[in-house]
Amino acid sequence: MPEPAAVVSERLEARYGLPERVVFCRRCVMSNQRPASIPEFKHQPDRRGAKYLRIDAEGICDACRVAEQKEQIDWTQREEELLRLLERHRKTNGEYDCLVPGSGGKDSCYAAYLLKYKYGMHPLTVTWPPILYTDIGWKNFRNWIEVGGFDNVTFKPSGRTHRLLTRLAIERLLHPFQTFILGQKNLAPKMALQFGIPLIFYGENEAEYGNPIADNASSLRDKSYFTMRDLSEVYLAGLPIPELIERYGVSLNELNAYLPADAEALARSKIEVHYLGYYAKWTPQESYYDAVEHCGFEANPMRTEGTYSKYNSLDDKIDGFHYYTTYIKFGLGRATYDASQEIRNKHLMREEGVVLVRRFDGEFPERHFREVMEYLEMPPERFHALCDQFRSPHLWKNDGGAWVLRHQVA
Repeated sequence: MPEPAAVVSERLEARYGLPERVVFCRRCVMSNQRPASIPEFKHQPDRRGAKYLRIDAEGICDACRVAEQKEQIDWTQREEELLRLLERHRKTNGEYDCLVPGSGGKDSCYAAYLLKYKYGMHPLTVTWPPILYTDIGWKNFRNWIEVGGFDNVTFKPSGRTHRLLTRLAIERLLHPFQTFILGQKNLAPKMALQFGIPLIFYGENEAEYGNPIADNASSLRDKSYFTMRDLSEVYLAGLPIPELIERYGVSLNELNAYLPADAEALARSKIEVHYLGYYAKWTPQESYYDAVEHCGFEANPMRTEGTYSKYNSLDDKIDGFHYYTTYIKFGLGRATYDASQEIRNKHLMREEGVVLVRRFDGEFPERHFREVMEYLEMPPERFHALCDQFRSPHLWKNDGGAWVLRHQVA
């Protein structure tokens, strides 16, 4: 069996716990530098113990193996499993019986539509809003609620605290999206506790994008991902809670919105967290078509910076900076993520994906740059300097004043 295509670095420093040996999947365009998702509130600056995309001896990544497995699944049987689950929790007394987190993107539109209109459930949608709504993002959110016809609770954290934590997450972790991810993941279980809702449904399992395959063996999400037992476990923006309070004058009350649910309270509640993508074959492009038809979802009127697509991650002006900083830290940009999932879903050939990645990966998100920097109260040159500071030497080299990747997909 041939060895996977790989390049071995010259023993240069590999930061963030990244594998020193850079390996690209033979089937998609993703590399083993992609981090697997772990609870954001447990991130420490050096990411000790972090996990990354596994590529097997045949040169195929876990995400592509999951795509293979999806072709063998009996989806009629899976739907029967879903119907039994829903029947156990269905309420007829006017109360909500399931909860769907989202902000009106294609996946949350599709999930909420399936549960309410196909399966007769009574979902409450909950939203941790984007840091800075785009015009199309705000329009799609309004269409989700108004055209789709869903009840919604939106939680908006303190603007002062949100700005501070987002800026600190960039300065300490080069992670512009940490505050959004924290809210997106942690709000749903706390709202389910508040309303007494027994079921939470997320869309697709992260294993479809490269998390360990074992994460896809069940529809259930381990609730430890959403919980904490004491504040000593929790880091926000790379800092422990007591240090944030002492150094930056924020109160525990102001930080509470970002903290996960209490582990004992969630255990007592019997709340179940499921992936709807375990029961229904989840294809992003099909979700887009359904969201357009049923919820009035609209794609971007122009190509999204950093990629070739127009319908993924449209709602936040900081989206582009999340993907750009991912490119800086891991050598993987937005086009890599988009092309990889489309190759797995047989909407692109690998050769086409390689061309798209080489054309668009790493494109700077200029469109909202000044506005985002003003919001963060960060000088633009400071952001550029941080990007250079966070480049891992085993991935990047400076060639005559220009930064270039040492290893690119081919």
